[in-house]
Amino acid sequence: MKLRTVVAGALGTAGAAVLGNRLLARRAGDLENPLPGVERTYRWRGMDISYTVAGDPDAPDMLLCHGIHAAASSNEFDPIFERLAEDYHVIAVDLPGFGRSDRPPLVYSSRLYGEFIRDFANDVADSPILVASSLTGAFAAEAAEEADLERLVLICPTAETGDERPRLRTLLRTPVIGTTLFNFLSSKPSIRYFYDRDGYYDSANIDEEQVAYGWESAHQPGARYAPASFASGTLDPDSEFDLQTELAALETPTTLIWGRDAELVPLRDGRDLAEAADLDLVVIDYSTLLPHAEHPEKFVEYLAAELPHLGE
Repeated sequence: MKLRTVVAGALGTAGAAVLGNRLLARRAGDLENPLPGVERTYRWRGMDISYTVAGDPDAPDMLLCHGIHAAASSNEFDPIFERLAEDYHVIAVDLPGFGRSDRPPLVYSSRLYGEFIRDFANDVADSPILVASSLTGAFAAEAAEEADLERLVLICPTAETGDERPRLRTLLRTPVIGTTLFNFLSSKPSIRYFYDRDGYYDSANIDEEQVAYGWESAHQPGARYAPASFASGTLDPDSEFDLQTELAALETPTTLIWGRDAELVPLRDGRDLAEAADLDLVVIDYSTLLPHAEHPEKFVEYLAAELPHLGE
């Protein structure tokens, strides 16, 4: 095969990838705010961070911090947002690199997210109850050492997502190949597969609007940078961080909420955390990593038993 033919084929493939990436971005369009409330902006380290508030401003503050994955955003809390706003001044934030917040080409780290949650909680809220899910639970535990919090509620928290693969992060950050690979990882079938495998106990409960919004969110400019750190395992806290030790040392009252059938972060991890740190553990049946999305009424009911304000 002549070199000219090989070069022409490579250029054609690259050109097709660039065109396909552009078409997907154009198809996604501008990302709308998915939550019913007032959207505001918090300026942090040169980034505009989007958050939505609802409920009585004089009610106790509750800060909702979504988990981390390719399609992550504050839309994770849509099933419980309005119900919580009946009793709380609810603040749902799109973390840096996700949702409607800025997504600059940073090398995102656990320290960045821990410091963001600390600053955001101190600047925007008044001694909030902080609800965080999955890996963000570890960031919240880091932030709690210096943030003024009334309580932590952690949904299937974890500090470990696998071995570090920095080369994968580098690959995902490249303009053409990285964008093409990320578009595959964040396709609607891939997002639905994640929800089916790890997010929901019953695939019939998966909300297709959640899938569609996740796809739109994952096809915004700069969407691949933060998930690149997550997918490569480099978003985990450093090796000296131990979630059990951190939670046991906190003075902030903490409640763990777990899906009984979670496999990625199994219930035995929750029981170990609760026993080691002497924490309350709430277990929700027929759910995995997203009990608040799959069983919102049951989640709020159990939360009400833990938080007196919600039951008033």
